[in-house]
Amino acid sequence: MSRTTPPSTAPAPSSPNDSGSLASPSTAALSRLRPEPPVRVPSPTTPPLPPVSRLKPANAEPNGNATRKPSRFETPVRDFLTHCRIECGFSPATIQAYAADLKDLWVWLATRKHTGWSALTHDLITEHLKSLLDKGLESSSVARHVATIRVFCRFMESAEHLPNNPAEQLATPATWQKLPNVLGPQEVELLISAPRPSDPLFLRDVAILEMLYAGGLRASEVADLQLSWLHPTVGVVRVMGKGSKERVIPVGKPALRAVGRYLEELRPALTRDDSPTPNVFLSRRGQPITRIVVWQIVKRHAQRAGLADVHPHTLRHSFATHLLAGGADLRVVQELLGHANINTTQVYTHIDRSRLRDVLDRFHPRP
Repeated sequence: MSRTTPPSTAPAPSSPNDSGSLASPSTAALSRLRPEPPVRVPSPTTPPLPPVSRLKPANAEPNGNATRKPSRFETPVRDFLTHCRIECGFSPATIQAYAADLKDLWVWLATRKHTGWSALTHDLITEHLKSLLDKGLESSSVARHVATIRVFCRFMESAEHLPNNPAEQLATPATWQKLPNVLGPQEVELLISAPRPSDPLFLRDVAILEMLYAGGLRASEVADLQLSWLHPTVGVVRVMGKGSKERVIPVGKPALRAVGRYLEELRPALTRDDSPTPNVFLSRRGQPITRIVVWQIVKRHAQRAGLADVHPHTLRHSFATHLLAGGADLRVVQELLGHANINTTQVYTHIDRSRLRDVLDRFHPRP
């Protein structure tokens, strides 16, 4: 399978005699990783709770004394985030987003001399959201703040911290749907060829770029990828997506070869005996990489390749668009991307206008 050809939508078993397969003796270490029952292993780098302690109120002591008395803002936020983590099972990324949004609201209220959440009203929330728009935030970011405040106010009402829900009638701002940036097949080749063989982490970076494009993976999914989730003999990889939703994705031989070479030649040198980890991709210090590191890797090599405005999600967009351009069914692409709603996947049909014209010519009785 050519790298620039969209990956097949169905996994094909590899033959032991196939020289391009990871079942070759040079990658015996990877071949011994037999499929196991799905086990949800949290990333070792995932904090158990966002650093709420750093969300100090406006009247906190400048020296950050750890023994200070929690403000009336802080304790309910801690309770809410703990509820989200333990009772609701929300992902760390979601909890961190909630913490950041509530910090903005918390600080905004404190600067207006309010001393607790009991002062929160619908009018104050509306004024806060307007201030976010005045600061230049995108309407999509403000919509996320609205969602956070709604969930938080429901919790506060149910916990009897508020007599009623001030966000009950809160309206979500209208958002425009933006078409994602997509690379062409030649630009994908330039990006994947950008890492220099002289770089100490050359094999790792190539494997990461290949996996991002071959499977349409998110940056967090690549960072959290576990050794036991790789199944090279059948050419698939198991991925834990948003909301701990698991999916199985077929990947092409170029990506499997790149990962196999990294596991065989580089990862053993990065692994630390005193700190073993099941994560596939490691830093130079032997620690699991984060999604921020994946983002930095893509940006660095995109600059080398002379490509502008490229990030990990660009490769995910390109994966989906190239699949549809090659004739893949929209529902299949939805499953591969892990989208809960097909409307999210449908945006890619607007990018490839040629496919819409082809469908019309083939199936309409009067083209």
